[in-house]
Amino acid sequence: MSETQVRTPRWLYAVLTIGLLLVVLPFAWMLVSSFKPEAEVRAVPPTWWPQTVTAENYDTLFTRLDFPTYFLNSAIVALAVTAGNVVFCSMLGYALAKLEFPGKRVLFVVVLGTLMVPGVVTFVPLFVLTTNLNLTNTLPGMILPFLAGPFGVFLIRQYVLGLPDELIQAARVDGAGELTIFARVIMPLCGPALATLAVLTFLTSWNNFLWPLVVATSEDKYTLPVALALYAVGQNATQYGLLLAGSVVVVLPVLVVFLLLQRYIVQGIAMTGIK
Repeated sequence: MSETQVRTPRWLYAVLTIGLLLVVLPFAWMLVSSFKPEAEVRAVPPTWWPQTVTAENYDTLFTRLDFPTYFLNSAIVALAVTAGNVVFCSMLGYALAKLEFPGKRVLFVVVLGTLMVPGVVTFVPLFVLTTNLNLTNTLPGMILPFLAGPFGVFLIRQYVLGLPDELIQAARVDGAGELTIFARVIMPLCGPALATLAVLTFLTSWNNFLWPLVVATSEDKYTLPVALALYAVGQNATQYGLLLAGSVVVVLPVLVVFLLLQRYIVQGIAMTGIK
């Protein structure tokens, strides 16, 4: 064994394994318990494997609730917000990283400052603005306030800073405009950072509960988290089996997206963290 090779201690594997189990077990229990009848879900002490396997919770989810509508609303909102963040945050991040214009530093300080502002502070002004624009109870009302965010701008800026200036200068010499440089040079090179931003934005938007709850006033505009919370949590009792089944359905799309883009996410976070 060479001096440069370092053997990983066994205790580190043990610690990582324990951490993995602590993270995975709640999700595994959620998945298994979604196939239990309501009485068994409420049983004390709880059971790990269902004594009676049933798809009643999923049947209720897909028949009692207007699941296709809620799923479509969530998908439209999450995909539109993700696309908006990928485009607009990358535009501003590129401008702050590679372009020179008056007020550039001030604008970057403003972006950093907005990262420190809690979301509850802007919640009421956003709702008043949405109401004045007659966007309440509409999908655009759930999408427009979140089409760009300071975290995405900061993430893309940090990544673009590491790209060589010679590429941009060569494109300008060839006669390319800024929009062409952004679309054909910067965007293809920002794949890892854009994948990271897309997954984090999709996750946040897909699981967003409070804003759709306030903006949506009719059932046909509910998203999955809102519909699940309103129908599974009654005035007298909570249907935990239905909640577990709904949670599985809500988690699956995010899990699939993360698994598909995991390599780019790790690479994007690593490269932006180096700077």
